[in-house]
Amino acid sequence: MTTGTPHQGRIRIGTAGWAYADWNGVLYPKPMLRGVDRLTYMTHYFDVIEINSTFYAPADEPKVEGWLAKTAHAPDFRFAIKLWQRFTHERASAWTRADERDARIALEPLHAAGKLGAVLVQFPWSFRRTEENRMWLGDVVSAFREFPLVVEIRHESWNVPHFYDSLAELGVGFVNIDQPLFKKSIKPSAAVTSPIGYVRVHGRNYKEWFRESANVRERYDYLYSPDELAPWVSRVEQIAARAEDVYVLTNNHNLGKAGVNALQLKSMIEHRKVVAPPRLFEGYAGALAPFAEPG
Repeated sequence: MTTGTPHQGRIRIGTAGWAYADWNGVLYPKPMLRGVDRLTYMTHYFDVIEINSTFYAPADEPKVEGWLAKTAHAPDFRFAIKLWQRFTHERASAWTRADERDARIALEPLHAAGKLGAVLVQFPWSFRRTEENRMWLGDVVSAFREFPLVVEIRHESWNVPHFYDSLAELGVGFVNIDQPLFKKSIKPSAAVTSPIGYVRVHGRNYKEWFRESANVRERYDYLYSPDELAPWVSRVEQIAARAEDVYVLTNNHNLGKAGVNALQLKSMIEHRKVVAPPRLFEGYAGALAPFAEPG
């Protein structure tokens, strides 16, 4: 997208994921338009999508080919792809070369096609800055160093100058996040450590964030107000002044709220009304009317 302001970096805004059942009839038409795929539908409103399914299991070649085919009409569209949890959450034993090969099934074709904006290496809040974890992170970066990596950490212990310096030396991006802030949660920032600037907003559902029995819909059930988004508009502009490409992803996905906030951010950054999916506009007219028009 062209923001109309003198940013150095190109800003792309979209949602984390798109294949949510609860988006049917909320963001997507129900029934879906004949012959229209949901991913293709999303490319008409957003210019980046984060692939979350690869976090749970590696993708196979036909699936990746499908992603490329469904976005071929949009040359400026990009994917951010979430690295398999084998490398970030399952750390009781070392991964294997076979694990690396499986993860690359999705990464290599997207990268070769020029559609891979970033590889998201997202660690949990429990991943604290210890020598062991620093080595683990270094090994992950080394294994996938040819790809545009960005690292998301959620624990405040990593918020030290040396960590940011080390990312910059490796050419790895830092993921600036919005999350419920507890005692040791890393706070919002506008850090840039590589040519890629990255922002993820997760919502602020304090009640459900750490509740063990909460499901993903409950945990990410939050709608930001424009006042809450305004500081992020400023941070994104700061990031864009120092990065070549900036990706802003909304992860508060329950009932399409990520789409609402992504469109609001896009409008606030571009200083104009943007186009919204008609069904989403209808359901969230009060939130979207100042920022978007259905189309």
